[in-house]
Amino acid sequence: MKKLKINNNNVLLIITIALFLVMYLGGCFIYADKGFTKMQTFLDILINNAGIICVTCGMTCVMLTGGIDISVGSVIALDCMIMAVGIEKFGLSSPVLMVIIILVGIVMGFIMGFCISYLEIQPFIVTMAGMFFARGMTAVLSTQQISITEDFFVKLSNLKIEIPFGIGSYVNTKGIVQTPYVRITVIVALIAVAVTFFVLGYTRFGRSIYAVGGNQQSATLMGLDVKKTKLKTYMLSTVFTSIGGICYCLNTMSGTTSQATGLEMSAISSAVIGGTLLTGGVGNVIGSLFGVLINGTISSLVKFNGKLISSWSNIVTAILLCFFIVLQAVFAKVKESKKK
Repeated sequence: MKKLKINNNNVLLIITIALFLVMYLGGCFIYADKGFTKMQTFLDILINNAGIICVTCGMTCVMLTGGIDISVGSVIALDCMIMAVGIEKFGLSSPVLMVIIILVGIVMGFIMGFCISYLEIQPFIVTMAGMFFARGMTAVLSTQQISITEDFFVKLSNLKIEIPFGIGSYVNTKGIVQTPYVRITVIVALIAVAVTFFVLGYTRFGRSIYAVGGNQQSATLMGLDVKKTKLKTYMLSTVFTSIGGICYCLNTMSGTTSQATGLEMSAISSAVIGGTLLTGGVGNVIGSLFGVLINGTISSLVKFNGKLISSWSNIVTAILLCFFIVLQAVFAKVKESKKK
């Protein structure tokens, strides 16, 4: 039987999970009278952050190669606008537009990935260009907010998948039994996490991603096609971003030029808090998932407090981000000293 090897990477994951449990249980203790202990409160965190979870899956893969993608927020805005304009102005069905959105993601991922891997342009510069392009194209499609009214899309958005066997059910003040539920977006997000976990942990492509991020020169000497690996990683990331864009659109039911502003920073911070190194080679998608849950829990705690402004969520996230960056640096120094 294979024993679990405790190393710095696992320690970071354990710290992330422990931090989430402390924060969430603390919320249950402090705001028990406001309903924080209800299962639906936790499920609402998943529902509200389903799109970000999908994006963070792709962002984790990119960061593992030592890259970055700051275009994801603008790409999601473009996805939502494509859906809104396609349905409301051109009468296209939402399933067709979903396919178009994913194809747009593949094309953008190929272009950015090609520039980064084969032309060797810095990822930050390339994805910044992608960010400006996607946000600009969003405004080209429409400068107005467009609400989506298609019956199928509305039904899909409002679809409730109840937790079976009445787990977590409670009786509200009107005497009606309330059964906890999730939206279809949560199912999609969890599938994205499962797929990413499998790809990174059990496929040659996943091992190549870690190898490229760990040491690009060594990966080349091992016979890995570094350029092709990077290209495929950025394409995978934009596919996850497109799926996240669809989930985001199902939550907002509209398209506007200001949507998902700063979402790329939420995805990056979630991955870093989850233990993914900015330099690449270290991290996993489970940690990134808990990173998203931590950010979502912070927002919920601020909301349940009722007296704090929403900016406190950003302040706490910034503090945690700095803490984990310092923690990663310390572990890296310890690891380096042991080699000497």
